[in-house]
Amino acid sequence: MKELIQADLLSTADYERQREQFRSQIIALKQRRRLSIGPLITLVFENRETLRFQTQEMIRVEQILDSHKVQEELDVYNALMPGSGELSATLLIELTEQDRMKEWLDVFMGLDHGETVAIRAGTEQVFGLFEGGHSHGTKISAVHFVRFRPTASMTAAFADLHVPVALTVHHHKYHAEVPVPGSMREEWLSDFNQ
Repeated sequence: MKELIQADLLSTADYERQREQFRSQIIALKQRRRLSIGPLITLVFENRETLRFQTQEMIRVEQILDSHKVQEELDVYNALMPGSGELSATLLIELTEQDRMKEWLDVFMGLDHGETVAIRAGTEQVFGLFEGGHSHGTKISAVHFVRFRPTASMTAAFADLHVPVALTVHHHKYHAEVPVPGSMREEWLSDFNQ
């Protein structure tokens, strides 16, 4: 996908005027691109529009006006942009029960290392590659960025609704799998065509 540049962003004033409409469009888009794998892990697959929205929101919240600082934000979000032939997702560990938080964080330690999160299409699977720096020794972040590089035959399988496609997580005590609906598969195929 083509990286975002400053010309892709609205001015602060224009964004403020269009924010509600833009926001509702992105909420609908993210709904199609969001899938929970079991009760505690959710993946939101990113594309150029979701990352443009996140950049605009950060600029708005932080009140960034300096073009060098705007470029720094673009650099952060462009690093999450899917490359050619890959899918990029934000992985959220959704812990809400305060009394069980430490227990679950201990279970998820190491999730971002090794073959733990995968896309399976038919008999093939590809494991997610996690961005480093989101866990340290005894701490793990609740937000991770992960990339998947499916094979050409897997990509072809995404278009064939007769071939089952699933997202899986297998790590310590957490094992979950969910079928990928046709609407998500359409989003993925659209990403590969950009």
